[in-house]
Amino acid sequence: MAVRVPLSLKMSPSALLGFKCLFTEQYSSKKLLKSLTELCRRGYSVKAQQAVEEGGVNVAGFSGPLDHYSGLIRDGTLREDEHQKAVLQKLDELHKTLKGYSNTPTSIFSKFFTKPKAPKGYYIYGDVGTGKTMVMDMFYSYAETEKKKRVHFHGFMLDVHKRIHRLKQSMPKRKAGKMAKSYDPIAPVAEEISEEACLLCFDEFQVTDIADAMILKQLFENLFLNGVVVVATSNRPPEDLYKNGLQRVNFVPFIAVLQKYCQTLRLDSGIDYRKRNRPSAGKLYFLSSEPDAEATLDKMFDELAFKQNDITRPRVMNVHNRKVRLNKACGTIADCTFEELCDRPLGASDYLEISRLFDTVFIRHIPLLTLNKKTQARRLITLVDALYDHKVRVVILADHPLEDIFVHDGDHGHDESHILMDDLGLKRDEASSLSIFSGEEEKFAFQRTVSRLTEMQTDEYWLEGDRSKKSQV
Repeated sequence: MAVRVPLSLKMSPSALLGFKCLFTEQYSSKKLLKSLTELCRRGYSVKAQQAVEEGGVNVAGFSGPLDHYSGLIRDGTLREDEHQKAVLQKLDELHKTLKGYSNTPTSIFSKFFTKPKAPKGYYIYGDVGTGKTMVMDMFYSYAETEKKKRVHFHGFMLDVHKRIHRLKQSMPKRKAGKMAKSYDPIAPVAEEISEEACLLCFDEFQVTDIADAMILKQLFENLFLNGVVVVATSNRPPEDLYKNGLQRVNFVPFIAVLQKYCQTLRLDSGIDYRKRNRPSAGKLYFLSSEPDAEATLDKMFDELAFKQNDITRPRVMNVHNRKVRLNKACGTIADCTFEELCDRPLGASDYLEISRLFDTVFIRHIPLLTLNKKTQARRLITLVDALYDHKVRVVILADHPLEDIFVHDGDHGHDESHILMDDLGLKRDEASSLSIFSGEEEKFAFQRTVSRLTEMQTDEYWLEGDRSKKSQV
């Protein structure tokens, strides 16, 4: 049977740490579960064993992710979905296998003479809104490994490139007249990450950047050889990753590596549960053509700002030693325009900082996003991913309905594409199959964006994003 996937069940990394210390036996299991879902939000890594009772039973009364899922079905929070259950059965087996697992050598001798034998991970793919993130986060919260991390894949790759840059900068400067020695920082970076985590859980595993595509095989091969277990969610099967990307022939070997160390699971019930009828939080998506739409947003902002212990003012963020200015903010509320957020050269790190500082973001004047605005569309996709991952609430003013704001404008190429085609020596028919010219990756990712923005308009999401209440828990 089909189910709705309540956002409140999304488990995130620091959920269980210290949980045992916060609650006593006087709470019923239902209250514990409610408190657990309130805590399952922030953080990047956690030592899970501190959050597990003796005997391997979680403090919420469940022995693992499958038992937790069954409990949610029994109490009516969820209706059973056979596709989700089948994936959770596999993840539950991995949960049991990983109990006490570590990729850290037990002695100085084992470091040199043995390699850690890691169980296979899972690559879970399917259409948007089918519950992939929910089941992975449920598994993550119960994983009893020494060290684990859960991260959005795009953010992970940003971190990898920063580490690579740092290592290159730390190398001694080449003396004049001498040839520079070649240095490959990828293996050392993989070793760093392996020391920090033996379980990596990736949400939204997708490859759109050629800089990422060219290093993934070597990076993940080293991670796997170092005993790291990977569980990932994606909208695409492994063989479709980076489909039609530039120099894809150099990327293809990574697919074989991924399939060697991760079993592929399809979670696809054919229903986007984010779009199922759920109580609305009121009107949060406005059309520019509606009378007084701008004034309505102004009033909403003023009402929210009134509750803040701050004045309405510009806010300057410091992101990696860069100053990023938002023209209008008050406390944890930011009132922005599409031009401010997506026309400027901002990236994932900027949007992650916005998500960290604000619990409510107004986005005004979203235009019709044709392929002529591919760069801005990519930024909007990245922005929404960051806001959604951090449960940031949004109020939107757009020129077109949500389902219609992204369109394929196949008849109109633009100057950048022609210049790039010339630089690469590509003919029009050769370039038409490449995703950077066809907009295929953007169209695929935008399905996810529309799905997430739909869920972000629900009452459940809006209440969950109120950080003032969470600080009182």
